Amino acid sequence: MRLIDGKAIAQEIKEEVRDRIASEGIKAALAVILVGNDPASQVYVGNKKKACEFCGIRSISHELPAETTEEEVTELIRKLNNDPEVSGILCQLPLPEGINEKRVIETIAPEKDVDGFTVRSAGALFAGEEGFLPCTPAGIIELLKRSGVELEGKNCVVMGRSNIVGKPMAQLLLRENATVTVTHSRTKNIREITSRADILVVAVGKPMMVDAGYIREGAVVIDVGIHRLNPDENGGRKLCGDVDFESVKEKAGLITPVPGGVGPMTIAMLMANTLKAAAASCDSNRRKFRNALSEMRRSLS
Repeated sequence: MRLIDGKAIAQEIKEEVRDRIASEGIKAALAVILVGNDPASQVYVGNKKKACEFCGIRSISHELPAETTEEEVTELIRKLNNDPEVSGILCQLPLPEGINEKRVIETIAPEKDVDGFTVRSAGALFAGEEGFLPCTPAGIIELLKRSGVELEGKNCVVMGRSNIVGKPMAQLLLRENATVTVTHSRTKNIREITSRADILVVAVGKPMMVDAGYIREGAVVIDVGIHRLNPDENGGRKLCGDVDFESVKEKAGLITPVPGGVGPMTIAMLMANTLKAAAASCDSNRRKFRNALSEMRRSLS
């Protein structure tokens, strides 16, 4: 068994983002909207701010009270859509009860959807067109490639069919010419299906559900889940994933730990998407300037 070091690979990506921003003089800014005081969300937002600082991306934070209305959130997003200094917009989920997450996300302009959550982004992914990829599935592809895992022709199984991880993960694996099966809560004989997988991506949202009986000997196991268990004897809180790591580790060929596996990659890919948005905006502004200059020259001739 060999661990896939998500922290190290995420650091590589953030360094690449930082170096390109510095060398090309790109001005990138990420606006993050946090509604309410969910502790886990506050931690995630704090980690994103630190990553922005490291990469040279300006972090714009909008921390709103839980009583904020849906209209107030969407109005803020519209203002950020029209702000030329904002490269990307991220609305931290989950949102408080009473706010329709889908309506809020769909308010984000497609060119600033650095989370890759809008229907426009999902459609581009499905059609194989250019767009922003959801950060977690894109991060998993980078984890696999940078760990030397060949994807073409491999039998891949994705456990879970969420719009955020499962479905886009299957699409990205198909892009890499893998053979993909998606399992879910209604799938029959799941263990039989997963135990044939060369690469198993687990995103079921259930602590330590997947044990050694789900795994083929030597398989690559990617654990997307993260859960806090009851306080341990030392008074702390233990983190675990969807995979029973102790049960699986000796059977898997490669495996991601929790924490330190997929989690850091999600933030790294958010930085990469923000750079992509900023660079596209720069290119667009250059084209507009050139067109305006050409038009001016024509009018003077």
